[in-house]
Amino acid sequence: MLNYNGELLHEKETFLSTDNRAFKYGDGLFETIKATKTKVIFWEDHYFRLMASMRMLRMKIPMSFTLEFLEQEILKTIATQNEASFYRVRLTVYRKDGGFYTPKTNEIDFLIESSPLNILTKKEYAVDVYKDFYNYSGLLSTVKTTNRMLNTLASIYAKENDLDNCVLINENKGVVEVANGNIFILIDKTVKTPSLTEGCIKGIIRKKVIEIIQKNTEYTIEETSISPFEIQKADEVFITNAIIGIQPVTQYKKKSFDTVFSEKIAKSLGLLEITAS
Repeated sequence: MLNYNGELLHEKETFLSTDNRAFKYGDGLFETIKATKTKVIFWEDHYFRLMASMRMLRMKIPMSFTLEFLEQEILKTIATQNEASFYRVRLTVYRKDGGFYTPKTNEIDFLIESSPLNILTKKEYAVDVYKDFYNYSGLLSTVKTTNRMLNTLASIYAKENDLDNCVLINENKGVVEVANGNIFILIDKTVKTPSLTEGCIKGIIRKKVIEIIQKNTEYTIEETSISPFEIQKADEVFITNAIIGIQPVTQYKKKSFDTVFSEKIAKSLGLLEITAS
């Protein structure tokens, strides 16, 4: 079942018109969320990121769009699914139909989708840099809009080249993120991740990992610019997103990495068990 503006509908029911602005112009944004039958994980962080993004995109936030309302709508949608330990939830918000580049209204519709989730991380995980197109730095790049063409092309490139993921770079040739999440590197006792000014998504797990490392006196965390060459010098590399939590990287070009630190961070995060896929 899908949740369209609070109404549960069967997936085969038609409810999006040919004037849908997310379809025509990418005029929408989304949150990918992990949940159980009774709990939406890191929901407050997702909610406040959604509200900030809607304001940035000049969408009119309905008075009903409270933290509690959307949480209940998510759980209502999950309740229609088969029993599972975890669920993947996508909450999409987009401007109502009408207009060309200039919309007829800033009012919004929302759609909630959910499906049972099998969490698997890979013990062998190879990445490389995607160089065909840039992920341009700037504030708009930090928002999860429905325009994910760069991520799509990078994912196709990864599949064609027997990679598990690709590192995206910006116009300054600096590391931004990977196709489906944020990236961290460990060099000695310093953990680095691209700063938001590099153009990376304001990842929820990114935020949580930074908080964990800030509390650990043994390591320091730097939000900074990172060159692709620095990845080769790293002791460890790992990827974060809301679904897998932590995915250790084991191969970048000809360099192999340990996974000891990333597995410790995963345990601290409490969301991941390392399993073979």
